[in-house]
Amino acid sequence: MSHTPQINFHQMSIDDRILKAIANQGWTEPTLVQERGIPLLLEGKDMLVRARTGSGKTAAFVIPVIQKILEFKDINPDDFSTQALILAPSKELCNQIFKNILQLTIKCSRVVKCVDISDQIDMKEQQPLLKIPPDVIVATPARALLHLQAKNFTLKKLQTLVVDEADLVFSFGFEEEIKEVIKFLPKTYQAVLASATLSEDVLELKKLLLRNAVILKLQEPDLAPLSQLTHYKLNAEEEDKAVILYCCFKLKLVKGKTIVFVNSVDKCYKLKLFLEQFGIHTCVLNSELPASCRCHTINQFNDNIYDIIIASDEKFLDEEHEITSTKPSKRKHDKEFSIARGIDFQFVSIVINFDFPLDIYSYIHRVGRTARGKNKGTAISFLNIREQNLLKDVEDYIKQGISEENDIFQEFNFKLEEVEGFRYRAKDAWRAVTKIAVREARLKEIKFEMLNSKKLKRYFQENPRDLLSLRHDKALHTVKLQDHMADVPDYMVPTSLKDYIKDQEEEDKGTKKKDKAYYKKKQVGYKKYHAKKANPLVGMEYTGLKKT
Repeated sequence: MSHTPQINFHQMSIDDRILKAIANQGWTEPTLVQERGIPLLLEGKDMLVRARTGSGKTAAFVIPVIQKILEFKDINPDDFSTQALILAPSKELCNQIFKNILQLTIKCSRVVKCVDISDQIDMKEQQPLLKIPPDVIVATPARALLHLQAKNFTLKKLQTLVVDEADLVFSFGFEEEIKEVIKFLPKTYQAVLASATLSEDVLELKKLLLRNAVILKLQEPDLAPLSQLTHYKLNAEEEDKAVILYCCFKLKLVKGKTIVFVNSVDKCYKLKLFLEQFGIHTCVLNSELPASCRCHTINQFNDNIYDIIIASDEKFLDEEHEITSTKPSKRKHDKEFSIARGIDFQFVSIVINFDFPLDIYSYIHRVGRTARGKNKGTAISFLNIREQNLLKDVEDYIKQGISEENDIFQEFNFKLEEVEGFRYRAKDAWRAVTKIAVREARLKEIKFEMLNSKKLKRYFQENPRDLLSLRHDKALHTVKLQDHMADVPDYMVPTSLKDYIKDQEEEDKGTKKKDKAYYKKKQVGYKKYHAKKANPLVGMEYTGLKKT
């Protein structure tokens, strides 16, 4: 069922500058969490918000934060003090919240200043950002504590404390940091906890931070309804999964922005190298890559520069490893990373579970990357024999939430016998991606991204347009590429798909022309040249002496 709001944004006593920014975003009406939460937060109540991923939680607490700052500035225009501290468990989430605040303060950017200090760079580089106290500080708990201990900013006049994705804060190991940050807070402040689940950790945080809190537990399912989000399943073993994925992309059975989820970092690179052999470009996201690279990849994906991301969601595997093994892992993982949670991937059409998630909540958060807001989405899960029981658990859980008697997961009709030529190619390509090739690819990618992160950071700050040339879907070349593998000869295309493929090729030709025009506009000097040309005094040509 779709939500019909009782009150709209303009009826919530929100400042006109915020309303203009909301209109700029194209939000015609508030979501359920925004409609219920914003008025209560504007009244100054402490709140524990529980709402599903993609429900608009961020705007529900950001709008009241900005409103309170604008009211404070109207009375005290010369008072420079930090009014709000927003804590999130990962750098990606901090970056996303910061971007949302910039979007919602576009009409009052001179009045409301916000900084994101979650990057793990030298603290001295961030000190200039905090010299004149910003109105809003966004940070991870660990980073906020370091700056507070170094006295780079104070919270003496803090009005609002927000902890986003509160259920992850303790599981990411930030319990001690939160307890230390509390020591720097004033006696009175408004606190908000936002979470997708009400775990024991959240209730522990509630005791620490909230006083007489309103618990806003929205009666809505964890996932978008079946009319908005379609779930498919397909039974296949490992090699056949690879064949099917290759066919889906090459025969354009999967269209639009796609996230492919796997359960390990190695599988990330194995899939990338496998698809690379067929000329299918992908990006990888995992906990080993530098934070700035991950944020940049997500931003470019949202800007339609890439269509396919292969993401590892290895959190549960790591926990299992810790229980069963006493040997410390040599691989460095960023504890402030969980790709399946909270990050706002925009307009994702399809989520593919190449490896089925090991936990019900992980499935919910993975497929929650699509069908956000009012957009439709599709989730396709590949399952081997060992993963069948996990699917049943997920199906039972979703049925409880929506009182559905029919099967949640529809069969993804894919006939392997019709793509025998593809199968032969794909199995050879899959076997060509050896453990050594994967290891070399991991090292190559990490070295390349670290070089980009450190050496080029200042250059890109001075030349932001050149960031467009920094791509994360480049071939890693640790497996031998054969030119003919990228082409699909006509005899290999199943008869039933031949007309469909021709239509898709014609469509692609049209979009490529549009893309060329888009990137041409982004080129350095394009605007200056056209501005000159449009100016009759500068661009006028004298043609009097030319022969006619």
